[in-house]
Amino acid sequence: MSAMLRAMSRPRCARLAALAGLVALAGGVGAGESSRGPPVSAGHPIELPADYGSHPEFRTEWWYVTGWLHTAAGDTLGFQITFFRVRPNVDDGNPSSFTPRQLLIAHCAIADPKRGRLWQDQRIRRAGMGLAEAQTDDTNVSIDGWTLVRHDDRYAAHIEAEDLTLDLQFLATQPPMLNGPAGVSRKGPAPQAASYYYSVPHLTVTGRISRNRAPDEVHGEAWLDHEWSSEYLDAQAVGWDWIGINLDDGGALMAFRIRGPQGGTRWAGGSWRGPDGRLEALQPDDLAFVPSRTWRSPRTAIEYPVAWRIRVGTRELQLQPLLDDQENDTRLSTGAIYWEGAVSAYEGQRLLGHGYLELTGYGERLRLAPTPP
Repeated sequence: MSAMLRAMSRPRCARLAALAGLVALAGGVGAGESSRGPPVSAGHPIELPADYGSHPEFRTEWWYVTGWLHTAAGDTLGFQITFFRVRPNVDDGNPSSFTPRQLLIAHCAIADPKRGRLWQDQRIRRAGMGLAEAQTDDTNVSIDGWTLVRHDDRYAAHIEAEDLTLDLQFLATQPPMLNGPAGVSRKGPAPQAASYYYSVPHLTVTGRISRNRAPDEVHGEAWLDHEWSSEYLDAQAVGWDWIGINLDDGGALMAFRIRGPQGGTRWAGGSWRGPDGRLEALQPDDLAFVPSRTWRSPRTAIEYPVAWRIRVGTRELQLQPLLDDQENDTRLSTGAIYWEGAVSAYEGQRLLGHGYLELTGYGERLRLAPTPP
């Protein structure tokens, strides 16, 4: 039985489930549903530093930090820290302070080959009342003491969960990478299916973690994504496959595909930044995602393609996971089960770099808002 399933009987998780149910009653937004919020428009490109902060008028937003860590004892680990902001369908005129006008959600995980699966936890709160906030002036998100904060060229994350902690500092060594023209990233055939999206690759990581209360000093390299939208997926989309790879030559690769109802590619895109800083925008025809090996979860019976061949232009990369079981069960917060894991990228026998692979919508169609567990 997983740590997540064991936790379902705990009072805190009962409150999470109750709040997720409240969100569903408030009207979450999913693929193909109408949404309230401004559109993503090429006429309003990303502007930094102004857009480091939260954008509460948009329906969904997230800050993702993923990376590889090394301990003094020689362990190699992956980690994920994610903060989501969701604007549910609620009556803006409702004066009650308990109205969930904004929800904050957080996931954390450590991928541990010696354990054979993830250490993971999650949080969900209404924004406000000192419990959860996403500041608009800069990256500064918090839920019950879990925090991600930016200051100049540095980020700091603090996560204290029951079975794991992460206290990490991130130093930006490269400027942000705007994905899509001026940071407008198409997610489907129709232009309204889009997001504002930038990445910060090659973050240098230092700090401390613990697993089952055993502390470790760590160092490594990470990748940060910040993305926001009012209509991320169109009516035919069921999920996505995404990679963010820190290349050993100093370059960076982000690529994704949106899958349709039959599992094929509905849309694809990405960015390849060379070691010289030159940025190439990847179009749908530039990319092909071909699974090379699958793994079936013993807990959910969901089958995930955990190893891949990915064509990027004229080049072909192979992705291999740090471990197969990197399934993240977040039914008590976002309502989703997905695979988010550390991977290595190769070109033939040559190691190109390390990063993360995300696979959504394999168990059921992805929804971009919490639903009851």
